[in-house]
Parts: sequence; C-alpha cells; structure tokens
Amino acid sequence: MQTALIFCYHLKKTAAESHRMLVEAYGEHALGKSQCFEWFKKFKSEDFDVRNEERGKPPKKFEDSELQALLDEDDAQTQQLADQLNVTREAISIRFKIHGKDPEDRKMFHMN
Repeated sequence: MQTALIFCYHLKKTAAESHRMLVEAYGEHALGKSQCFEWFKKFKSEDFDVRNEERGKPPKKFEDSELQALLDEDDAQTQQLADQLNVTREAISIRFKIHGKDPEDRKMFHMN
C-alpha cells in the first residue's frame, strides 16, 4: 500500500485524500489515517524507501556483564550465546566486533 501512497503523492493528493482512496479500495485492510500522514511526511523529506521497519518485539538489550558472565562460564559459540541471551546471532557478532574480537574465536575475550 505504501507504493500506492507514493503514486498518490506524485499525483499531488493530500494524505487525507490518499487515505480516503485507500479505504475505498481496501476497506478495513487500508492503512490507518495516521500511518498515511507518517508516510507522506517521509515522502516530503524525499524519503521514498517503502520497506517496512522491523516489527514485533525489539531485540533484547543486554549488558556487557551478562555477556562476560556467559563467556567466563563457557566458551560457547555465537549462536549458543544468542539463544541464552534471547538476542539475535547478529547482536552477539556486533558486540564482539565492537570489542575488536572475532565472534567465532573460541578463546573469546575479557572485558575491562
């Protein structure tokens, strides 16, 4: 539906007009009025990227101390750490990279 909003935007329709058109075409499945206004706000700033933002529960944030405790306890691989911390494997890899370590290195690292 976001691409339909871009179409409406280029036709110089307002967010309200575009929302009415979506409701007419899609009924209860149309985007909400506030969503339409948010998309138009993006379009006005020349941002036409219509990929959806990540949805659902945001990844759990964790403290370095939690990661260090697991590292001290076991030299588990990245996926095991991610599972235990309930975060993505990428989150663990990013944390390792921040600290200049290879996430697949079994020696791991010690934090200050």
